[in-house]
Amino acid sequence: MTKQTIFSRVATLAKANINALLDSAEDPQKMLDQLIRDYTNNIREAEDAVAATIGNLRMLEQDHKEDVDAAAEWGTKALAASKKADELRSAGTTAEADKFDNLAKVALGRQLRAEKEAKEAGPTIAAQTEVVDKLKSGLTQMQEKLKELRAKRDQLVARAKTAQAQNQMLDAAKNIDVLDPTSELHRFEEKVRREEARALGKQELAESSLDAQFEQLDSLGDDAEIEARLAALKNAA
Repeated sequence: MTKQTIFSRVATLAKANINALLDSAEDPQKMLDQLIRDYTNNIREAEDAVAATIGNLRMLEQDHKEDVDAAAEWGTKALAASKKADELRSAGTTAEADKFDNLAKVALGRQLRAEKEAKEAGPTIAAQTEVVDKLKSGLTQMQEKLKELRAKRDQLVARAKTAQAQNQMLDAAKNIDVLDPTSELHRFEEKVRREEARALGKQELAESSLDAQFEQLDSLGDDAEIEARLAALKNAA
């Protein structure tokens, strides 16, 4: 995986519009679960890749430091050899002086080479540092986006459970609506009222029958009185 590919992937994921994705999803909860899994895997892969990039940068920085230290060291050696050559030349030992001057030249050559290597590594290190900083920033955004995804999922699940509970409550309330004239309670009340009316009818009927019996009894009393008076009239004659 190249650095550019890593960076592009991190940037794309970090800029993902969660709300837009949710709006286009048939099942937002399943989509969020999948996004969380994908994000987690991508963050893990990106972390490994960024760690490797940081490792390479640290190696470059170490090599650069070694080149800078080497340049300084060879400069010190060149100066020491040059001084020794001057001392020998002052003492009249020209051959030995030339030998140390040659050593000074060798040291200066190695110093120059180390300085060039350090200078050439500078832009590369600067570019690598910029890439690492961007990758770190991208990773931070991805981690924040992962937190946002998890929060969105938790909110969605909570809302779904609340809606489900409300629907169950409304369905239950609808089934036990005592004010509904077509409900079982109303029909039972009507049945009780009919039974009560039937009992009243029977009572009224019974009372009517009793009155008739008393009227009949009164009528029989009158007939007996008439017969008695008729008999009295006959006896008087």
